[in-house]
Amino acid sequence: MHKLKAITALGASDLKVSTIGDMTLTEVTDRALASLSMRLGQDAEFAKRAKDILGIELPLPGVAEVGSPYSAFWIGPDSWMIDASYTSHQTLAADLKSAMQDTTSVVEQTDGWCRFDVTGASACDLFERLCNVDIRTMQAQTATRCAIHHIGCYLWCIEAGTRFAVLGPRSSAGSLYHAMEEAAQSIAAR
Repeated sequence: MHKLKAITALGASDLKVSTIGDMTLTEVTDRALASLSMRLGQDAEFAKRAKDILGIELPLPGVAEVGSPYSAFWIGPDSWMIDASYTSHQTLAADLKSAMQDTTSVVEQTDGWCRFDVTGASACDLFERLCNVDIRTMQAQTATRCAIHHIGCYLWCIEAGTRFAVLGPRSSAGSLYHAMEEAAQSIAAR
């Protein structure tokens, strides 16, 4: 029998949470992710199945749709990232593939991405230092692709101006967190 122990994207057994000034950076590990890409010629059946299964409309570019238990944001033409609680959706990709059948290609994304939530009054200041997104104009439940510290990420506005989720490649989790932590310390020191 193997004695394997799960670790976070930052390589620890516990989630990393840092409060710096008025901002809190939180490592999030309890989310399941899967990408859906509609297959050619399946528009009508795909849309019907997606709405019936997910209980939400798949969003347009730049928009996120939050529901229970599923949330989604647009990641490319005819493609979306689906988010759900990991506790209740450990087999999210397999479940979606079974339900969506041949209308879509589904890819398991949970282990490929890390997520960090950034909350606080200075969150916009942080992202202005780290990426080229007009962060102050982002409304709640919008999402965009950007680069943070030369790392391709998704930036999801949960609450305008004060709460954001950053999804980046798990292999770059340490660099991504370090960049956000350094920027937060710089803002707090002024």
